[in-house]
Amino acid sequence: MEYQVKNADGRLGILMPGLGAVATTLIAGVESIKKGFSQPVGSLTQMGRIRLGKRTDERFPLIKEFVPLTDLENIVFGGWDVYADNVFEAATTAKVLEPMLLHAVRPELERIVPMKAVFDKAYARNLDGNHVKEGADKMELAEALMEDIRQFKETNGCDRLVMVWCGSTEIYIEESGVHQSIEAFEAGLRSNDPNIAPSMIYAYAAIKSGVPFANGAPNLTVDIPAIVELAKEHGIAISGKDFKTGQTLMKTILAPGLHARALGVKGWFSSNILGNRDGYVLDAPENFKTKEVSKLSVLDEIFRPESNPELYGDMYHKVRINYYPPHGDNKESWDNIDIFGWLGYQMQIKINFLCRDSILAAPLVLDLALFTDLAQRAGMSGIQEWLSFYYKSPQTAEGLAPEHDIFKQLMKLQNTLRHMMGEDLITHLGLDYYQDLVEAL
Repeated sequence: MEYQVKNADGRLGILMPGLGAVATTLIAGVESIKKGFSQPVGSLTQMGRIRLGKRTDERFPLIKEFVPLTDLENIVFGGWDVYADNVFEAATTAKVLEPMLLHAVRPELERIVPMKAVFDKAYARNLDGNHVKEGADKMELAEALMEDIRQFKETNGCDRLVMVWCGSTEIYIEESGVHQSIEAFEAGLRSNDPNIAPSMIYAYAAIKSGVPFANGAPNLTVDIPAIVELAKEHGIAISGKDFKTGQTLMKTILAPGLHARALGVKGWFSSNILGNRDGYVLDAPENFKTKEVSKLSVLDEIFRPESNPELYGDMYHKVRINYYPPHGDNKESWDNIDIFGWLGYQMQIKINFLCRDSILAAPLVLDLALFTDLAQRAGMSGIQEWLSFYYKSPQTAEGLAPEHDIFKQLMKLQNTLRHMMGEDLITHLGLDYYQDLVEAL
């Protein structure tokens, strides 16, 4: 494949359904960075480097200097929320960032007021949204979102848009007939099919408007045949699902190491406490199940117990999330891992990760927005598996198992960037260094 990547000229609008803790932390952070108050730590697009050519070439440019990404100065933010608070008010309520930082960018944050959201309480019964759209059916709601998108682009002078779902986790649902084709899905929109979730309506509206979509929650959303088909038909990039932060980030770092050393695992018990809006939504069992399925899939794909029964065939994996208001956005996770080594002798690993949920998620939203826009400018439509690095449960082509090893995911991402820009792919084989030496002798 050869890509002709268009330059990132003009303004990029980043639209986010859900202007809660994650989205407001991102917006306030970017505005702070633009003023020189902070650094974009945790963002691969801003601080990450990529090796080009041989190690001896000493070429390690910043990623943002290697591929044409939109500059932070040319980003405009917008979105929808079930509450009418502007971004400053929402960020103050979320209590993620210090008041002094928020007041330093208060004018920029107050200018961003959410549009009325598409909301269905059946999908998040612990939320009571009062800033919501009304329509005769779900197709009318989708058309209202398309009009929001059109007006936002025109009002803000944007050349391109990208949408990243930052809303709450929806209840667990599985694919049904309405999800199987564009025709069935559109008929379902007109008939108010209960199996069409709010996030799917946003995705449909985005794709029909020519806007690429990234899904930061474990909802099905774009991971259904109808939306994949629609994205291909319109030449739109999509990806998902569920931002990889906190406990799952640790799992995708540690589990590949245990697997690489052929160390066995008897059990992995994971518990979390979280007190923000996401934690409150997940306190409902039907919403927690959606998250649980996403989090449980990680170890199975890394360890592959069916292929390694002696090491992982009897592994017991349990995940728990508990709503604990005093912690707010400060998530705390505990992992107890029972492992065994040579001759079956048992050992244990204990992890207590005191993290900040939105601090870890915000740079992921920025990277996904910028890389998704890059993919769109490169003509890479459909599922963007190379962005698996950012997801707990990466979306793949039908029948293709996802890759969860974060190091392999990073290699895939970097090689995709090299491929886009016509650079040699790097396999890390390294034999050529020594072959040259042999020939020289």
